[in-house]
Amino acid sequence: MIAQARCRQADAGLEQIIEGNSPFELYPEAGPGKTHPYRRGILLVHGLSDSPYFMRHLATIFCQNGFRVMAVLLPGHGTRSGDLLEVSWQAWLKTVEYGIEQLAKEVDEVYLGGYSAGGALSVYQSGQDERVRGLFLFAPALKISPRAAFAAFHKSYSWLMPTAKWLVIKPDNDHYKYESFPKNAAAQMYALTRMVQKQITASKLRIPVFAVVSQDDATVNTPAIVQFIQDLPHDSSKLLYLYSNPERTPRGLPTGRLESLDSRFPDLGIVSAAHTAIVLPREDGYYGEQGIYRNCLHYYPDAMSQYETCQRSTLPVKQGEITDQLLKSGLMRRLMFNPNFSAMEAAIRRFIAALPS
Repeated sequence: MIAQARCRQADAGLEQIIEGNSPFELYPEAGPGKTHPYRRGILLVHGLSDSPYFMRHLATIFCQNGFRVMAVLLPGHGTRSGDLLEVSWQAWLKTVEYGIEQLAKEVDEVYLGGYSAGGALSVYQSGQDERVRGLFLFAPALKISPRAAFAAFHKSYSWLMPTAKWLVIKPDNDHYKYESFPKNAAAQMYALTRMVQKQITASKLRIPVFAVVSQDDATVNTPAIVQFIQDLPHDSSKLLYLYSNPERTPRGLPTGRLESLDSRFPDLGIVSAAHTAIVLPREDGYYGEQGIYRNCLHYYPDAMSQYETCQRSTLPVKQGEITDQLLKSGLMRRLMFNPNFSAMEAAIRRFIAALPS
């Protein structure tokens, strides 16, 4: 299915593209659990318009720390952006449920790890499934703009004007993430976050949660994530907070729950941490510092000269989260890798070491 959808990218290395968009699994070297082949397992869930490629580096970390790893491919993803036109958030949730069922057959303890929309699905499912022993959340989409709710209204008139089904139509040159974005995807995401917010309000999770968030995230609501972590009852819960302005770091979290890291790296031209950068290291071959892909979509199609310059320039270009203020300050790319990835990995390892035995 992926090969058929991606055949036009054959010149770019079709086998590698298929592998990056496919679900995958890793097996640890750790000894057996008490009642299953492995003690701990984690189901990794990618974000909206993304693919399992974005979970590859995290998977290695968890596998090295003794976790049996499974990573799912959510319906409508990994193929073509048009496959999101009819998908529902309930279909995404069923995939997560299926993944847990398979993982639970092999491990004593089930954990969920989610990025962006995958984080929202993980939070929601953990409230429904007592087998989930803990969460690892990376820029989880716990809350987004209410404007997304109106994205579903297009269905009443889109048969007259097919382009009305889309929020944006872009080149879709990215091998592992859609660049075009249908309104249905936004509407489904909004519906999911509403369900998550109701669940959070009704009953707080009593499992340990590790979360990473950027102060400058332009995709998800950072204050909602901070509040979520602040209110959790489990003492082991942790928040890794990437900031560009130290004066705006959160206050009020329980002692020892917050770790802050500066997201600015002037020597690399990095001014802030973007939502798109959280789960990918500097060394990533496709999105990293020397990677092939350059995210300049914020200039397309209204500023094509800037788009082309941003794509082709070999000169130092600022990178970070896309904000009106930063765009006014000069040419920039949306950051696709996390220069704090090693520090994040160390924080994950510390959190794992402190999990209840």
